[in-house]
Amino acid sequence: MKFVLSEEQRMFAGTLRRLLAEAGTAKVVRAWASGDHGPGREVWAALAEAGLFAVAVPEEHGGAGLLPVELVAAMEEVGRAAAPGPYVETLAAAELLPRTGGGGLLEGIAAGATMVTLGVPHALDADAADVVLGVDGKPRAAAGDPMTSLDPARRMFRVNGGPPGELPGFGVLMCAAQQLGLGRALLDVTVEYAKTRRQFGRPIGEYQAVKHHLAGAMVELEFARPLLYGAALAYGTPEFGRDASAAKVAASDACYAAAKIALQVHGAIGYTDEYDPSLWIRKARALHSAWGAPAEHRARVAASL
Repeated sequence: MKFVLSEEQRMFAGTLRRLLAEAGTAKVVRAWASGDHGPGREVWAALAEAGLFAVAVPEEHGGAGLLPVELVAAMEEVGRAAAPGPYVETLAAAELLPRTGGGGLLEGIAAGATMVTLGVPHALDADAADVVLGVDGKPRAAAGDPMTSLDPARRMFRVNGGPPGELPGFGVLMCAAQQLGLGRALLDVTVEYAKTRRQFGRPIGEYQAVKHHLAGAMVELEFARPLLYGAALAYGTPEFGRDASAAKVAASDACYAAAKIALQVHGAIGYTDEYDPSLWIRKARALHSAWGAPAEHRARVAASL
């Protein structure tokens, strides 16, 4: 099956990409990690104005109606830019709230005025979010200091009250889309580095072993893409949960592979704080288990067969 975005969908994704590029998200990520949420909030507001959150909110609450394909395309761009903040969690909440009686938050979400995080089971950026919810849509309270994270810009907090519950399939899909964009960004920056980094008088990208690793990462990313869009098209059907889990497995593996080859090609500089791609590499590792590790989603897929 071939998935081709419409002209309107491509324009929407392209608009978000330009906004994020102009924002210079590397400095936004560093500010967010230090506890300064101001620059990240500005990016959040700009994306909201472009319609990111509106396409997750029903029309009766000020949105454009839930459009899963557009949201997958949008979250690819958020992932590509490594934009910090609970984007996945807020979009998952927007999909969840109409079913759980929490519609009062939806207008704020659509406008970008309300930042929501979910306890799945830990709450991302609970110190920055306006509302913390459980996966049942009910308010929760974050407890204590942030947990240690591989990605300093992903501040995780324990949540009080209520069982964790089952992971919402919509959030799983949004996280997978974020990973696909992140993996593609890592591959692109690694290819460019391989063209300019010289060893033994030649760019390292000319060596066959490096080419094979880069090609393998690209194949994994491209194979994950149809699973993502297939799951988006399956939204509202009995197969959606299974398809979202399959997409998460593929995107997690592909993004992690892209991060590994990025670190191998860049060498030690790839994990240096001052080097921007290190921010993407760390996020790739943290997202690998976010919204369920690949083993968990493989089990869900197997159980549905």
